[in-house]
Amino acid sequence: MSNKQARVPRPVESERVPLKARKVSFSWEDTPLHWVPGDPFTTHTINVLHLLLPAGERWFVHVYKQVLPYIRDERLRADVIGFIGQEAIHSQAHDEVLPHLREQGLDPTPYTAQVDWLFEKLLGDRTLPPGRARRWWLMERVALIAAIEHYTAFLGDWVLGAEELDRRGADPTMLDLLRWHGAEEVEHRSVAFELFQHVDGGYRRRARTWAVAFTALVFLWQRGTRFFMENDPTLPAGKATFKDFHVRGRQGLLPSTGDMLRSVPRYLSRDYHPSQEGSTEQAIAYLASSPAAVAALAAEKGSAA
Repeated sequence: MSNKQARVPRPVESERVPLKARKVSFSWEDTPLHWVPGDPFTTHTINVLHLLLPAGERWFVHVYKQVLPYIRDERLRADVIGFIGQEAIHSQAHDEVLPHLREQGLDPTPYTAQVDWLFEKLLGDRTLPPGRARRWWLMERVALIAAIEHYTAFLGDWVLGAEELDRRGADPTMLDLLRWHGAEEVEHRSVAFELFQHVDGGYRRRARTWAVAFTALVFLWQRGTRFFMENDPTLPAGKATFKDFHVRGRQGLLPSTGDMLRSVPRYLSRDYHPSQEGSTEQAIAYLASSPAAVAALAAEKGSAA
C-alpha cells in the first residue's frame, strides 16, 4: 500500500506572498548579557537560537540548492529561491551575535562546534552512488527541514505576540532581531512543506522525520540552555530545569508547554498545511515597522537611486 497522502493538504491562498531577502543589520554594543532584565534563564533559553541557527540555516540553503533540479513547478521554484535568500541572511544575522557574547565573557564555541558537526557531518552530504540511494538521502533531509520549519514558524508566530517580553523591558535590538526573523518564518512557513509534498509527500517519511526533528530540537535546546547557564560568568551556580521553562511559558516569556504539545498533532494530521497556522498579515505588519527591515529597505532604495 502506498504511503502517499490520501488527501492533499489545502493551502490558504491568501496567506501566500512573494518572498524577498531583507538585508538587515544590527548593532549589539548596547545589548546587555541578560537582555531580559533580571532573567538569565529566559535570556539564555532564547539565546540558543544563536547557537543553532547559523549552522542549521546554512544547511537548509545547501540542501535546497541540491533539490532545485527536482522542482517542476515554477511558482514553487520562485518560493524556494526566495526562501534560500531569507535563510542565508537569517544565518548571518544570528552568527553576528556570537562575537558579542564572547566579549561579555560567554564563549559559545564549544557548543557551536558540536552543532556544526551535526549539520555538516551527520546531516551533510554522503558518498552515495547516483540514483535511488542518493535521492533517498536528499528526500530525508528535505522532510527534516519541513518538520523543523513547522517549529520555526511556531516560534515566529509566538514571538510576534510575546508582549510580556516588552513589559519586562527586553532589549529592543534583540527583540527586533527575533521578531524580524520570526515574521519572515511566518511569511515563508509553507515553502518547506510544499517542497516536500512536491518532491516526495510520503506520510510515513513525514511522521518519521518529525519524530527525529522534534527529539533533536528538544535535546539540543535543553543542552544549549544548560550550556549558557553553566558558563555564564555572572552566575556562580547557574542551572536550567524543565520547571523553569514551564513557569516562563505560563508567564508568557517563553512558548507554553501546552502550545508546543498541541502543535504536534496538527503537523501529523493528514490535512495539515502550514498556511492554516499563523498570520501573514501580522508578519507583514511587523516587517513594515521593524527598525532593521525599514533600514534595509531604505538602503536598498538608496543604492538603486
